[in-house]
Amino acid sequence: MNVRTLCLSILYEKEASGYDIRRMCVEGEFAYFVEASYGSIYPALARLEEDGQVTSRVEQHSGKPARKVYTITEAGRAAFAEELAEPLGEDMFRSPFLLFARFAHILPRELVEKRCTEFLERTAARRHKLDEAVKAHDCSPADLWVVDYGRTVLDVAERHLRTHMHDLIAMARPKPHQEAAE
Repeated sequence: MNVRTLCLSILYEKEASGYDIRRMCVEGEFAYFVEASYGSIYPALARLEEDGQVTSRVEQHSGKPARKVYTITEAGRAAFAEELAEPLGEDMFRSPFLLFARFAHILPRELVEKRCTEFLERTAARRHKLDEAVKAHDCSPADLWVVDYGRTVLDVAERHLRTHMHDLIAMARPKPHQEAAE
């Protein structure tokens, strides 16, 4: 899925500014789908507007900079549906923690244990964020299905780490005085 399609997906249900779209991609309900920066969102919105798939208006607010707010058009709704009908690309999974784990053997045990604990805390926080999103929004059955999928993925990751964390920690370097004793 490209950034244009992501913008259309957000605008499909409500109008938004480029800032709003970025916020939803980073910390909102769309953060789980595609990563998008301001440098990709604004050109995508400009192109969508050129193509007649979105319109924009400028909103003035006293004491604040003006906001450009985008709204999807019927042509945009049709284009979004067509994009969804196309074959899906591969899911991408990126994890700084997995890179860290891959090289746990060159790191001190205390650090590996600390990072594992941090990962578990972040996983619990992400699951809590999903739970709060369900409470805060009027979710459709499709929304609930996606949230449940996310919870399941987080549960599996947490369960795997809790079950195998000791193996990862054991791979790490012991303290220098422990090496001599072992």
